[in-house]
Amino acid sequence: QVQLVESGGGSVQAGGSLRLSCATSGMTSRTNCWGWFRQAPGQERERVATIYIPSGGMTYASSVRGRFTLSPDNAKGTLTLEMNSLKPEDTGTYYCAAGPIECTVAARYNYWGQGTQVTVSS
Repeated sequence: QVQLVESGGGSVQAGGSLRLSCATSGMTSRTNCWGWFRQAPGQERERVATIYIPSGGMTYASSVRGRFTLSPDNAKGTLTLEMNSLKPEDTGTYYCAAGPIECTVAARYNYWGQGTQVTVSS
């Protein structure tokens, strides 16, 4: 059973930085996708950044590209999301997820963490 535990959320002012970490256990060779998603109140869950584990290929949502950086550590089973130049629209609950295929599609992920809150004030 794959388990994911997020940490590192908090409250910052616009322009600030936060680092989110996802600790995993139980990952198998069938887990090819690993990523971060977020959900703001009243909105659908959206992709932030994902990695296709076999190749290391990463994708970023256009809204975060250049500001957020994904860093996997396969040996330790951790996935870090470094968030810089944060904006109020980055506010939401951030979830770490793992799944087998279609890394950019939230519905294809079958394992999710409990989420960590990020609040950016203007």
